[in-house]
Amino acid sequence: MKKTTLSTLAAAGIMATAGLGATAAFAVPDSPATWEKCAGVSKAGKNDCGAMDGKHACAGQAKADNLKTDWVYLPKGTCEKISGGAVVGEKPAKS
Repeated sequence: MKKTTLSTLAAAGIMATAGLGATAAFAVPDSPATWEKCAGVSKAGKNDCGAMDGKHACAGQAKADNLKTDWVYLPKGTCEKISGGAVVGEKPAKS
């Protein structure tokens, strides 16, 4: 009887510890204080606004992936971590 109780307690402890780790791993980060315009990383049709060279004036009109003239908003500090990304502007987050 004692072996079964000890095994049950050990298993419960392991599951509780695993549950805490999973919760922390999937936590939603705080909203960024500043967004940056990151050029050169958007997918075709997934840009956030008009091209910097004026070839189009709306979101979703990038003709190809990773064009240097099309951009997306990313949390400040993210763009420089992406290969090919270039920060071309910043904007404060809405409060």
